[in-house]
Amino acid sequence: MKILVTGGCGFIGSHFLRYMMNAYPDDSFICLDALTYAGNKNNIVDFLHRSRFTMAEGNIRDTVFVDALFATYKPDIVVHFAAETHVDRSITGPQVFLETNVIGTGILLDACLRYGIERFHHVSTDEVYGTLPLQGGSPFTEQSPLHPTSPYAASKASSDLLVLSYYKTYGLPVTISRCSNNYGTHQYPEKLIPLMIQKALQGKPLPVYGDGLNVRDWIHVVDHCKAIDFTLQRGTVGDVYNVGAGEEIPNIKLIKQILDALGKPYELITYVPDRLGHDLRYAIDSSKLESLGWKPEYTMKDTLKGIVEWYRKRL
Repeated sequence: MKILVTGGCGFIGSHFLRYMMNAYPDDSFICLDALTYAGNKNNIVDFLHRSRFTMAEGNIRDTVFVDALFATYKPDIVVHFAAETHVDRSITGPQVFLETNVIGTGILLDACLRYGIERFHHVSTDEVYGTLPLQGGSPFTEQSPLHPTSPYAASKASSDLLVLSYYKTYGLPVTISRCSNNYGTHQYPEKLIPLMIQKALQGKPLPVYGDGLNVRDWIHVVDHCKAIDFTLQRGTVGDVYNVGAGEEIPNIKLIKQILDALGKPYELITYVPDRLGHDLRYAIDSSKLESLGWKPEYTMKDTLKGIVEWYRKRL
């Protein structure tokens, strides 16, 4: 089996490649990555020279490049991580999010049609559902309406609908997973956990939006990778699967846990004006995927200190 992983040098994509290469020693893997600021070959340096691994540097927005890649390697499965993902960046510069997350996804889908792939799996986000109230409100299910509130979330909702349209119109075998916030090693330090660790280590103020009470559902990145594998192996073509661990944590509580792990004072916390359109709460119902046999194995309580220590040594 040949598996093409887009965005494989990024945070989640690199963990997925590592997980899959260990789990499926007879399969070969192609990593397609544009190596933008958030993609780093050092994330996958341990298997760059393995015989069943191929690194392909290029952009999913490049139709000619993508077609040549498919013609050369003829992948059986495509797992699509490549995306612009940072909400703040989408607010100040939304255009690249539309070009990469929507147009780029469309170019990949066209290539998959031409070359007859067995499965296209699209990695999406719970942010496509929008926001819940801080108190009450049932967790999002796969049937929840899409109400994205940021340009990033809107671009992912658009690509989700595009992916499903290729299934309904052309019969392209697709699946989609919508995951909650990931945490783990190798994450670019613009995201909350590594950013707060970096600031704290430097003794700089930790910027907290608004009152810090916004709630996110957090899942360990390895649990997410296993969920995608379950979806590939047991998921129904044309279906969407939510992926979450049910660990809802207010931002301010998580930041204080990071400071505790580093032995740094809470006085470093600095409240700043809230982000435009800041969603209050995300919560996700993963029972559909759990019915296939998947369940999260890691908890923030058991893993956060080790993750903080990993960043302490590298930031």
